[in-house]
Amino acid sequence: MVDLDANMSTMKKDLLSTAMKRTSEWIFSQEIPSDVTVHAGGTSFTLHKFPLVSKCGYIRKLVSESSEADVATIEIPEIPGGAEAFELAAKFCYGINFEINTENIAMLRCAAEYLEMTEEYAVSNLVGRTEAYINEVALKNLGGAVSVLHSSESILAVAEKVKLVSRCIDTIAFIACKDSQCRRPDGEPVVDWWAEDLTVLRVDLFQRALIAMMARGFKQYALAPILMLYAQKSLRGLDVFGKGRKKIEAREEHEKRVVLETIVSLLPREKNAMSVSFLSMLLRAALFLETTVACRLDLEKRMSLQLGQAVLDDLLIPSYSFTGDTLFDVDTVQRIVMNFLDTEMELNRMGYTNTNAADEEYISPSPSDVERVTKLMENFLSEIASDRNLSVSKFASLAEVIPEQSRVTEDGMYRAIDIYLKVYTDSLSCLSSIAIPVLYSYDMIGWIN
Repeated sequence: MVDLDANMSTMKKDLLSTAMKRTSEWIFSQEIPSDVTVHAGGTSFTLHKFPLVSKCGYIRKLVSESSEADVATIEIPEIPGGAEAFELAAKFCYGINFEINTENIAMLRCAAEYLEMTEEYAVSNLVGRTEAYINEVALKNLGGAVSVLHSSESILAVAEKVKLVSRCIDTIAFIACKDSQCRRPDGEPVVDWWAEDLTVLRVDLFQRALIAMMARGFKQYALAPILMLYAQKSLRGLDVFGKGRKKIEAREEHEKRVVLETIVSLLPREKNAMSVSFLSMLLRAALFLETTVACRLDLEKRMSLQLGQAVLDDLLIPSYSFTGDTLFDVDTVQRIVMNFLDTEMELNRMGYTNTNAADEEYISPSPSDVERVTKLMENFLSEIASDRNLSVSKFASLAEVIPEQSRVTEDGMYRAIDIYLKVYTDSLSCLSSIAIPVLYSYDMIGWIN
């Protein structure tokens, strides 16, 4: 990190040095001695007052209100966009041509606002020129709007003031809905051509863009592929499959936690909008990053609603603990299974079935789902049975979660108990009375004699 900061500092100095050199070239070309030094964004610019005060209301006021008879130094430390933005604004004052594009238009528009380069001080001043480019070029397509919005992140306060942020978001929402799927018939969500563009946005602006899209009619279930792309890019680098919670830099951890909690808040409510494997990945990340309890419980609930589609790997969630706990997070898995069974019982009691429920979110698990979950839990128990840190009480409570009526055969549970008993062959005394009911229920009590 130190080397990176040093390289960034060197690059910044080189850029500023280049800016000062170019400024000097402008001055020499005028053949008029400079009469003011402007300190802007950490860089000193040797310039002339006349072209600056003729177009910059901010500088004109500083000069006119100064107690000094002849102002030789002007301080503009907080100009949006820093030295780069001021250099372009100064070029404009000198009538020097330069390229305006979607990468620099945000800082140029904000710098013009800060410097008060309006029509009040000069015809076709920089505010008007930048507004024309924004309206006639930048916001004519989604890519341009995203680029301008992304560039506004570092100067957000001024960009909000000139309504640049809201205009970009409105453009994104309008084009996304018009071009895509906001009113197409329900079907499998697909990744639109513009979805990748949105992943460059900071999470707060990404969230605002998606909310604006939904306000224009974009179906929430269709956000699923966009959220998956954003999560995969933003959470990259987290070791959510390894044992133990490896430390990461505090700022990065906070940023990723905010990203994850925001993504979870935007997840579609419709069942099956997201794959259970993706939900499992988000849950691992939530546990790793220690998100809010509400965030983790939300993901557990979502997984439980689709547990019949899960495979063993989806439940093998590492225990991100430094206390020598079990290899896998059995408490989380137990809550997911209990949620699944509670949902089944509640919806059956209310009379919902797979054929008469109007809302897919409330469809009761089918008998085949229950059988698959039973088999899944038997495989899970077999997988964790060899963990010597797994207590008898925990193993027993997990085994008792599985309803007897849903067991097609006893083979899976026999195998799990057999593996567990073999781990404790040298310490059978640890099989307390907590485990006896489980062993009796499977006619396995004779195995410990």
